[in-house]
Amino acid sequence: MENIKELDAQYIAHTYARFPLEIVSGKGSLVYDENGKEYIDLGTGIAVNSFGVADDEWIAAVTAQLAKVQHMSNLYYTEPCAVLAKMLCEKSGMKKVFFGNSGAEANEGIIKAARKYAAEKKGPEYYTIITLRNSFHGRTLTTLAATGQDKFHQLFTPLTPGFAYADANDLEGLKKLAAEVKPAGILIECVQGEGGVLPLTAEFVRGIAELCAAEDIVFMVDEVQTGNGRTGKCYAYQNFGVLPDAVSTAKGLGGGLPIGAVMLGEKLQDVFGPGDHGSTFGGNPIACAGAISVLSRIDERLLELVRRKSAYIFSSLNGAEGIESVAGMGLMIGIKTVKPAGEVVKVCMDKGVLCLTAKDKVRLLPALNIPQELLEKAIGVIKEVCK
Repeated sequence: MENIKELDAQYIAHTYARFPLEIVSGKGSLVYDENGKEYIDLGTGIAVNSFGVADDEWIAAVTAQLAKVQHMSNLYYTEPCAVLAKMLCEKSGMKKVFFGNSGAEANEGIIKAARKYAAEKKGPEYYTIITLRNSFHGRTLTTLAATGQDKFHQLFTPLTPGFAYADANDLEGLKKLAAEVKPAGILIECVQGEGGVLPLTAEFVRGIAELCAAEDIVFMVDEVQTGNGRTGKCYAYQNFGVLPDAVSTAKGLGGGLPIGAVMLGEKLQDVFGPGDHGSTFGGNPIACAGAISVLSRIDERLLELVRRKSAYIFSSLNGAEGIESVAGMGLMIGIKTVKPAGEVVKVCMDKGVLCLTAKDKVRLLPALNIPQELLEKAIGVIKEVCK
């Protein structure tokens, strides 16, 4: 068999700084490399494998759909698409759903919805989307423009116009900006994931919700990484007691298959008409079947376990030797270490624990159902490495 790393180097575009590790199999929160070495997975494909690797219930749901129809265009009805949309609306408080294939697509969808609503309601000059500095919303040209980090913009200008940036947790600054730019919408992440796993304050989130309601600005929440149980609630905004006008989600929804969802609240539920938006693979029956399996298990019992495991991680790491701070929400956690984060991640990998980074932090995104004994073993390795 040809060397996988050599094939990758020769034929794959060099967009990823891969670790020198080939994962070939796994079960739950354990994965194995080509030599059979075992690792505890605290990354889950960047918050994608909600119930870990090779989850039996997910496999059964996807396999059953494979034997029926793998794809059908959106000119026709399919059951998984409709059933999943109903489940999403019931769990989120939204009214309508549009399906795409990724988080970036979902964010493009809510941006389009906000601009169309504002153009029809207020006029075409109301098109600006306010986002936050240090945010991350995707890698298409438009979602790069929405991302409030200059380093992602370099070499790709001109980006899509019509975006303005406010500082996180500065409500007065955001209100001042909103008074200047004729906004169509305000787009936030309740926890800035790629920006360093930094939760927004409750006062700030609620203040944005109140501003949007008062000024008829579309309030949008990016739940691509935070959604589907990751923060201890089904959606992160539910931790803040607010209800957005539009929500994007992806990653953990599909459990390992590509899917993104644009969820529209009461204000926007009828904003799209036939031909306004579309996606060839959006609502794919197999991806939807997998997502139904995932979402059906994100109940209050599971969410309570997520919160309990989160509390364990925080209490174990706060104040530990070599650890400066711990931030995040639920099982979306960023650890500021004395040693460089990249070095900590590398040594943890050598010791059989897979972690991620976010800016200068070690980032943990374990499976929602990671067994307590594996979590304790992995946290023990992290503490040892950080000393």
